[in-house]
Formats: sequence, C-alpha cells, structure tokens
Amino acid sequence: MTASHRLSILTRAEIDELYALPRFTDEDRHAYFELGDAEQQLVRARTISIGLHLVLQLGYFKAKFQFFHYDLPAVADDLRYIFARYFPDETPPAVPIPSAPTRRALQQNILDLFGFRACGGTAKAALEKRARRLAMLSTQPIFILRECLQYLKHERIVAPTYSYLQDMIGRVVAAERQRVSALLERALTKSISQQLDAMLEADDSMYQVTLLKHEPKDFSYKELQQESERRTFFAPLYAFAQRFLETTGISADSIRYYASLVTFYTVYKLRRMNSGIARLYLLCFAYHRFRQVNDRLIEAFIRLVNDYEQTARQAASEAAQNALTEASTHLKAAGEVLRLFVDESIPRHASFASVRKRAFTLLAPERFESVSQYMRNVTFDKAGFEWSHYTALSHAIKRNLRHLFAELAVAGRIEDTPLLEAVAFLQECLRNGTSLRQCKPSSFPTAFIPKTLKPHLYRPEAGTTKQLDVDRYEFLVYRLMRNALEAGDVYCSDSNEFRRFEDDLIGNARWQHKDAILKELNLPVLLAPIEQTLAGLHDDIEHLLEHVNHHIDEGDDPYIKVRHQGGKPRLNLVYPDPDENVNHAFYGQIPSIDVARLLWFVATRTGFLKAFTHVLDRYVKHEADPRELLACIVAMGTNMGLRKMAEISGLSYASLVSCARNYLRIETIHTANDAISNATAELPAFHLFNIGDHIHSSSDGQRFETQFDTFQARHSPKYFGLDKGISANTAVANHVPFNLTVFGAHEHESQFVFDLLYNNTSDIRPQLHSTDTHGTNQVNYWTLYTFGYQFAPRYRDLHKKLGGLVGRHAPSHYGQWLVKPSRKSNDELIIREWPAVQRIMASLGQKQVSQATIVRKLSSYKRQNQTKKALWELDNLCRTRHILRFINDVDLRRSVQKALNRGEAYHRLRRAIAFVNGGKLRVHTETEQQLWNECARLIANAIIHYNTALLSRVHEQKRAAGDEVAMAFIASMSPVAWRHINLFGAMDFGAATTPVDIDALASYYADPDYWARMLQAAAEEKDEEA
Repeated sequence: MTASHRLSILTRAEIDELYALPRFTDEDRHAYFELGDAEQQLVRARTISIGLHLVLQLGYFKAKFQFFHYDLPAVADDLRYIFARYFPDETPPAVPIPSAPTRRALQQNILDLFGFRACGGTAKAALEKRARRLAMLSTQPIFILRECLQYLKHERIVAPTYSYLQDMIGRVVAAERQRVSALLERALTKSISQQLDAMLEADDSMYQVTLLKHEPKDFSYKELQQESERRTFFAPLYAFAQRFLETTGISADSIRYYASLVTFYTVYKLRRMNSGIARLYLLCFAYHRFRQVNDRLIEAFIRLVNDYEQTARQAASEAAQNALTEASTHLKAAGEVLRLFVDESIPRHASFASVRKRAFTLLAPERFESVSQYMRNVTFDKAGFEWSHYTALSHAIKRNLRHLFAELAVAGRIEDTPLLEAVAFLQECLRNGTSLRQCKPSSFPTAFIPKTLKPHLYRPEAGTTKQLDVDRYEFLVYRLMRNALEAGDVYCSDSNEFRRFEDDLIGNARWQHKDAILKELNLPVLLAPIEQTLAGLHDDIEHLLEHVNHHIDEGDDPYIKVRHQGGKPRLNLVYPDPDENVNHAFYGQIPSIDVARLLWFVATRTGFLKAFTHVLDRYVKHEADPRELLACIVAMGTNMGLRKMAEISGLSYASLVSCARNYLRIETIHTANDAISNATAELPAFHLFNIGDHIHSSSDGQRFETQFDTFQARHSPKYFGLDKGISANTAVANHVPFNLTVFGAHEHESQFVFDLLYNNTSDIRPQLHSTDTHGTNQVNYWTLYTFGYQFAPRYRDLHKKLGGLVGRHAPSHYGQWLVKPSRKSNDELIIREWPAVQRIMASLGQKQVSQATIVRKLSSYKRQNQTKKALWELDNLCRTRHILRFINDVDLRRSVQKALNRGEAYHRLRRAIAFVNGGKLRVHTETEQQLWNECARLIANAIIHYNTALLSRVHEQKRAAGDEVAMAFIASMSPVAWRHINLFGAMDFGAATTPVDIDALASYYADPDYWARMLQAAAEEKDEEA
C-alpha cells in the first residue's frame, strides 16, 4: 500500500516516540547502558567494535523494545560513553556498522536474553487475527493500534514497523466493514432498502437524513412532538436492525461509531460511497437514533413529571404559609368572637342566628375554618392541596405527557405487575382515543394505588360510593411510572439509558467464553482469586488501622489532631499548603505573544494541524488552509463565533464556515488535543510537575451557561440563576488537560470519572486520580482499582466518612481505638457474587455500552440486588483503605490537594480563554457544545505547551549553571499562566508572522539582574495576595 493511501493513525511525535532512535541524556545513558552479569558475558564474547554495538543495541532495546538501523554520526555520543565506561583501558578501535548477518545475530542474542521474539510470519498472523477481533469491538484505528501494541508487549514480541501496522489495520478495518455490509446486502428486504435509500433523497429542498439528525432543543411540546415523529419513522428500520445486528457480532461501540459517520459525512459523500457501506452506516444510524430518541422521550417524561410535582408542592407550601399567615392575622378577631359567649350585653334569650350575625361582623365566614384549624393545631393538608393542584394542571399534563407516555414500550418485574396493568390500560385508551371519563369505573386497574393516596383519588358522591377522579388517577400512573423508571424496576428495552441493567452486560452466549474474555482484558484483579484480593485488602486495612491509632494515641504526628466536640473526641487533619502559583510573575517579565503566533509555534512543534482530516475521507487532494483552521479553533474556543472572527481576522466568513464544516469534528479536534498533550509530556519540564514521583491527575466539573436552549442544557439555580447551562468535566495531569467530557448540569460528575480515564487516548497515563466529593459514588473506588488506577478523592467532611469504615472483624475487636470499622465486611456475599462482579467489570472493559451508563446505574439505582450489594461492599473496602491512607500519610493529603488545585487553576485559564459573550456558549446542538469545549481545551493545551517549553529551556539553563536553587524554583512553577498571552484584538493567522524563538526568550533568564527582578516581582505579588 502506498504511503498516501495508508491510514493516518498517529502523529509524527507519537510515531517517533515508538520508532525513532532514542536520544539519551547522561542520566539515560547511565541507566540504559547498565549491564547485568549475563549481558556482560555476551559483550566479552565479542570483539570490542562488535561489543560496542551490542551494548548500544542493548540500551536502545531496553528503552523502546525495538531494533534500529543507524549511521555512526547519529550514535557517536552514545558509543563514546559506552567505550569510556566499559573499555577504559583499550585503544579506541575503528567501529564500522556491523554487517547484516552480524546485526541479526546480535539481535537474536538480545531477544534470547530478554525472552522476546521477532514478529515473524506466525506472530504476524496471530496479531492480525487479534486485530480482526478488535475490529468487531471498534473500527477506530487508534483503538486497534493501541490494543495491538499492548498485546505485543504482553506476548513479548518486538513490534513490526509502523507502516506494517498501518497496512494491517487498514486491511482489518476495511475487511470488517465489507464483512458486515455483505451480510447486510444478503439480509436486506426491498422495503428496508427503499427506506434507507430514501433517507438520502431531498424532500422540499431538505434531505430527509438531515431532518432526522435534528436534536430537540428543549422540553416544549413542539420539539418533543417532532422527536416522536422521528421515532415513528425509525421504528421499522430499528426492528430490522435489531434482528440483523445481533447476527454480525459487532459491538455496541462499533454500532455507535458507524452511526456517528452519518453525522460527520455529508449527504454528498454518503451518496458517493459504496451502496452497501452507506446502507450499513444508515442502518446503524437508524438503530442508534431510535434508541436515542427513546432515551430523550423518557428523559423528557421524567423531567416533566418532576416539574409538575415540584409545581404542586410549591403551590401547596405557599398555600400552607398563606393559611398560617392568614389565621394568625385573624386571631384577634377570633378572640372577639369568643368574647361574645361571655358578653353580658347580649340577652340570654338572644337567638343563635343573631349572635352568629354579629360574629360574622368580627370575622368573615370564610375565615372561620382556617382560624379554627389553627387554634386547634390542625396541620394544613398539603397533600390534599397538591392533588387538587394536579386537577388544576390537568390540561397541561394531558397535552405534554400523553403523547410521550402513549408510545413507551416498557416492561417490568413480577412485583410491578399491578402498575404495568394500569400502564397498559391507560396506553390502550390513549392510543385508541378513548376518553377516560367514558370508561367504566370497574375497568380501571386500582391495585397499584397506595392506601395513603386513596383519599385524594376518590371524591365522595351522592350515596355511599366514591367516584374515582380520573385526572388524578392519570397523573398517579405517570408519577409511579417515573419512580419505577428511575429505580430500574420498569425498563425500556429499546433504549440505551433506561433498559434493563442485565442488557448492558456481555450476553450469555459470549460469557460462556468467560476465561478467554478475562485473559484478553488482562486485568490482574479479575484474573486473581477473589479470596486473594480480599486478603490483600484486609491486610492493608488492618496494618493502616494499627498505624493510624498508634499515631493518635502517641500524639507523635503533628498533622493529626484530636479535639473534643460535645464531649466526644473528633479527628482533625492538618493539610499542608501545596505551594504552586498560577499566572506567576515569571511570565510577566517576557514579551507578550498573541494567540495566533502561539498556535503557529505549537503547531510547528507538535504537528497537531495534521489531525484535521477532511470529512469526506483521507484521499481528498487539497488540504485545509491552516490559517482558517486556527481561526475556527480560536473563534469557537473563545465563544467568539465565526462571523465575528471573520471581521477581526481578514478571512472570509464563507471560507471559515466551509473549513469548520469540513475539518472541525469532535474526533479531529480530540486527536489534535492528543498531539499537543503528548508533545507536552515529552518536554523535560513535564516530569518536574510529577507529584511524589507519580503522574497524579484530577478531574472536576466546570459549569458554563448556554445562550441557546439545547436538550442537554438544564437549569441549576446555584450556577445559572434562572438560566440554563452544561457541565464540562476535564481531566488534568501535570497541568495538561488530557481529556474532556460534556454533560448536563443535572447529571452527577462521578458517573464520568471512569470514562475520562479509560477512554483517554493520549499517552499520558496517570497512576493516581483525585476528585472532590462530587467525583465519588458507590462504585468508583472498586472500578478504578480493577482497571489499574488508584482513586484518591478528597472529602468535604471526612468525619462523616469515618462512620462507614469496614474491616475484617466486628467493631468490638478493635477496642477503644478512635478510628475503627463500624462493622465487619460481608466477604461471604462478595465471594458468592464474584462471577457476576467479573461480568460487570468485563462489560465495562469490552465497550459493550457507555461506561457512564453502567456506572450511573450501579451507583444510583434504588433497586437493591445481591450483586450490586457485593460491588458496593468491594467499594467500601477500597474506600476504607483510601481513607486510612489519607489519614496516615500527610504526603498523600498534600498530593491530593495539589492535584485538585491544578484542576482549579485550569478552570481559571479556561474561563480566561472563553471570555467573549460573558462566557456563555453560543451553540445550538450537543455536538457543538462538545466541539466548542474541545476547541477551548486545545487553546489551553497550546498555552500550557508554550509555557512548559519555556520552563524546560530555563531549567536546562540553570542546571548547566549548577544553580540548584533556581532549578527548585522552576520545578515549583505552574505552566498554567496567561498574563503574557494576548487573547484580544485583531488577529493575523498568517504563517508569515514572526516565529517564536524560545531560546531567545529563555536567554532573558540567564541574566542575573533579570532573574533578580523576576524574583522581586514574584515576592511582591505573593505579599499582595497574603
């Protein structure tokens, strides 16, 4: 395959990281050219010149597990070091490049020494077979490549050339699409073919597929009615797709990916495609969109029921308050009425009517009931008022909920049969257009009505019978249906978010090959016996309990204090201040740079612009104009918009719109972000930001108000007042924002923590991850532990969490210790449910469903079952271990605080970037919300790369001068700074602008006077902050 026709999977920097000749520092040479006994024996068996090359190849292999072709000038420094270290008494020989047979022999020696093997024909065949299996999980090339590289590492096979991997992945991706499209061609019926083809036909100057892509903006009747109509269109396609896709063996992730291509590709491109491939994409789109529509209609149903319930409760609260105020206001008049009974001026023979007439002059008749109830201390009937208010709202309820409820296809468990009978009855009436008032009273299912609510649903009639209030009955069905959907007791199989939890897991047929699946995932926790895992957790907890309580009893830890509150001892932790300044004066001493020049500088160093491939395909002859790409990124990332950017940049609005449509997609901007993040991670200063010798990441949600309504934008009075907004959760490691997800302001950010880490496509791999309390739930500890991450959150109120510790023994075993378990952990339950737990974790790893969906259900479902209890118990053990470590280790507390502070610093930078329009997002769809947030992340990533590059040069400068104080000062710096970045004013994105000379900037700091002025400015700013 020619280079121009190969898949573009990695950036140049990523390719070099894997395949380029290592560039060693003196420290690297000392480490990688260190020889063990067996290695020295091999070297001594060779001549000096061959031995030099053997040591060289040994060092390079240790660094990258690769063999390299090189010329002598490229490795001269390394050869000189090896000669000086291992042959100091020898005369320097001529060191020619070894012959091909000698090179092969040396390489075989190294392979045998390390237990590796070359990627020959058999290994390549096994690798391609594995790649074909991976392509059934996901046809995204980067996913297949990373998994293949992981497989090669695990099997101790030297990776083949990048071009071979490109060709192989290209083959398996194409073969997988052809395989599935061929199956589809054989399965298609005439009517389904016609309906799929019709999606690409124009109707009233608008292509049908374009209309079907439309997303509802809000919960208005019009928007939801249109969404219901789209559901009706997709229904027959979905029914066919459901049967067909089950036979293909492709994963839900692949279905989502194929569906997304319909969104990314233009109708023009879809019509030009091979018809089989295009129909496959359209069918997956119909399948995915139908389930998405159901999700949105159910979510709208739940939201609207919540709104009506909240409205009624608020009205009842206001009525109760008004009744109380009114009654207390008329107490004096009531007293005057009571005095009538002892008023001597009223004749004894006066009629009651005359007395009552006089009483009504003191207190109006309509006030008597409320005042008498107040005086008798009778509580206001809030529930009664709520239900009467539902009657007042019945017209709005019927209009907005009936059309959503009528078409819901739901099922439930045996115990929910009474409710489901009422649901089926009501749906049949609504579908048939039958008025509920015309139905016989005896036909209404009533077994589901709670006894406490019957007084509110039946109104007395003449005689002894009570009449069912059908309006209230209808809303009760809606309300209980809402409760059951949220609890998972009632589910919709044809949705993603509201289907049975069991449907989110690996199917029964596949799970019969459990051992192969677990081996493929290669997660030690799932492969190890659960008894062994529990023993390890308990040993850690017991050891930590002893240490913590010893420090408390001895009082020898200055960072752990015990104070008494209400006569009871209470633990109080001291948090050392992790000093790390943001927007430091260091950056205030250099010339400012505008954002256009900065982006050009970063593009030159990282090649991130190559990530922006054309939406049609990679074979498009012309490339994007980099000026337009950068302008679009800044326009979206700053909330400026393309029209305003055209005005200040000199570029035409039409060209910017065309560029954005063709090149800016979530996948391309995400890949560009990865390129910058990876390049930053390669800079020398990056590892200066390690926390305790680890890459310690954090994530936190940041709220952004939206100018226009979207389905995801929700009210949150705490953040937006009366307006709406969304949340952007960003994962930050060593100050680099390496991943991002956007979700509704009503969703809990803890559900997305695992997603951020597991779906991280950058090369930055954190070992620890921290969040604040909002990032915790009942499953995140165990989930992250299973997948190799250490979860280390910070709790707002640690004292409350101490009451939930679990241990190996009952509390009495631990005597009078201040910190001890509140109960013994239920290990028997965990062991019994372990196979089910393995299945859930494997489903997360196999991309069967969105990880956030499974985590949400596991952490928030009201329904309790034994497997969920076992998972929560495993989480309790992991949480107990973390809390004890957190108490015992002041360095961990400092690290967690430092990691979280870095997330907050990023939020400040992100706010500074999105300065236009008051920071409000000016987008109309959820896809645009994600895209604009990714653009802002790219600008932030570029600023951090620029600053890190500068810090790297200055740090090298100070190290060369032997100035350890200055080196320590730079290591404590933050690259999150924007005081020297000009984000405002006219913008010139032309490449002819003056390039950035990072060495010239670094040279400023070599001047002692300049350095001293910077230190003085930093000290003054610190004093001002204090």
